[in-house]
Formats: sequence, C-alpha cells, structure tokens
Amino acid sequence: MKTLHIDLGERSYDIRIASGLLDRAGEELKTVCPKAKRLAVVTDSNVMPLYAHRLIPGLEQAGFETALFEIPAGEKSKNAERLAWLWENLMDFGLTRTDAVVALGGGVVGDLAGFAAATVLRGVDFIQIPTTLLAQVDSSVGGKVAIDLAHGKNLAGAFWQPKLVLMDPDTLNTLPDKTFSDGMAEVIKYGCIADRDFFDFLSAHPSRAEIMAHIEHVLYTCCDIKRSVVESDERDTGARMILNFGHTVGHAFELAGHYEQWTHGQAVAAGMCAALRLGLALGVTESGEGMEELTNLLQAFGLPLHISCPREVLEQAVGLDKKNTGSQITVILLKEMGKAQPVKLEREGLLRDLEPLLGS
Repeated sequence: MKTLHIDLGERSYDIRIASGLLDRAGEELKTVCPKAKRLAVVTDSNVMPLYAHRLIPGLEQAGFETALFEIPAGEKSKNAERLAWLWENLMDFGLTRTDAVVALGGGVVGDLAGFAAATVLRGVDFIQIPTTLLAQVDSSVGGKVAIDLAHGKNLAGAFWQPKLVLMDPDTLNTLPDKTFSDGMAEVIKYGCIADRDFFDFLSAHPSRAEIMAHIEHVLYTCCDIKRSVVESDERDTGARMILNFGHTVGHAFELAGHYEQWTHGQAVAAGMCAALRLGLALGVTESGEGMEELTNLLQAFGLPLHISCPREVLEQAVGLDKKNTGSQITVILLKEMGKAQPVKLEREGLLRDLEPLLGS
C-alpha cells in the first residue's frame, strides 16, 4: 500500500492507495474514527450497484452501524435542496458528533457529502473513498467541499479536511472511457504545472491501458503534487491557485454548455489549451513551449482542444471566479512545461485577450 501524509497540524490525514482497499475499508476506518459508532455512507445511483455491496459488509464487520444514502448521479444533485435532504436523513439516522460521513463515489458525491459533514452538528468527521479518476487525483484531496448555486458551480462551500482518503484503483476498471478521460485532464494538468518528467511519462504512455498498468504511480504522483501545494496554502489564497490551471476558462466552457454538454475534464482540457495560447500571446510562456506536446496528449485521450464560448458567458464566468480581487483576476499560465506561474491581469484586459482565442 502506498501512503501519503497530508501535514496540516491537527487537520492532518493520510491518503492510502492500494488495490482491494475497498474490501478492507472497515479496518482502515477504525484507525481514524475509534469513537464512531455510526457511519453514514453517501453514494450515487451509478456507484451504489457497483461498490456499496463491497463496502458496507466490511464496515459492519468492523463494528460500525451503517446507513446508505443514494443520490441521483450527476452535477444536478449538488444543490441546496439535496443538501437539506441529506441533513435531515443524517438526523433521522441518529448521527452524533463522534460519528462520521463517508463519501463513496466521484466528485459530486464527495462535494455534497463533505459539505454536509462540515455543517451538520457544526461539523463531523468525513471519509473520502473516491471511485473515479478525477476524484482520486483531485477533488478528494485538499478539503474543498461545496454545492452549486443558480449563479454557478461551487459557490457555497467550506474547507473541511477529511480524516482519511482511501483509493482503490480497481474501482477505475468500471469507468466508461469518457469518464476515465475526464480524469486524465486533471492528471495531465499536474504534469503541466509542476512536473515536466511526469508530463513526459504521460506522453510516453498515451492510452488507458498504459496508464492503468502504472496507476498507483500515477495516483501517488498527482496526490503528492497536490499534497505539497495544499500544505503550503490550505485556504487557496496563494500557491494553491496553480491547481486552477485551465479552470478559469474551463468554467466558462462548462457554463456555456449549461453543465451538461461538456464534462469538467473536457472543459479543463480546452481551458488548458486556451491558457497556454494566452501565455504565449502575452510572452509569459516561452516561445513554442508545450503547445504541440499538450495537444497531442489531450487528443490521445479524446479530449477537446477548443470549445467556443460567447463573450457574455465568458464575462459571467470570469466575474464569478474565486480568484477575483477587485478589478483584477489571477490567471494561471505556464512559464514552461512543468512550471506554472500566477499572473494578475485586469479583468477587462483578460476578456479582450481571450476573446480571439475562444471564438464565438
């Protein structure tokens, strides 16, 4: 088993990565939740028939009383109404402050269950068991939990670190190719922002089969990069912003598609291409650096290089970006492949520079 320790003082926790870990989750949770009697397991309609029957018996065998709460799969479940529904169900279950909430699923499940854990009874312990590639390398680590508002994604939330993250790479075997590629966008992002050697490794293994042959290395490397960033900037006010490479424009693409046409990974992939073009146009990125390599790797996983976005949608998305400060926004560009650089730009200037790169 590979283990990473996230050092955040009293909020520290481990990420544990191993095949078959799902079946041993009860033993693992006993080590971090010794006082818990009840575990509320939140999952979705895709994951429940695949993995709930493997998780629950092990938890009960370890002595926990469990309740399983299923939400409809998809981004539309990440809303205030579903959060209130979950709060009430947790109270019906008899959850106390020494008990815990377990998220079994992808990013939507983790965000919703984590926000519920952060707020019910003013905060209870939270366990992440991510089952998608995107959740394993990104959303399950770092403590960001949220729901969507009518104005946009993740606009109501909290920082609530999990007590433990358990990753069983075997759960990735049941992902559709599109969902696996969705996660690969975030995997590729880590190479772009922090590790040129890792980017080259991915370029040398440009298929799902090749990535899965080295999956524990891939998960560990991505989580180790995120660990170092989160430890230096838990609240996302400085260094952690580099994790948003491709996301400022990517969020506009998601909004343009009403969060249905484009997945998060697809939007981030096209967003990274736009950010690299912007860096080249502004002279931040070294001339000729990375564009061909990035586009080749994204195409190998069936990810889009360009998504059209109307000016008004771009304005709306940039206006909601959480990296806004006054009239400025911090955009993550690349100095070179493997090295990200935050750049503060005037919002109006950013919109002007982006418009010709995005089409309409």
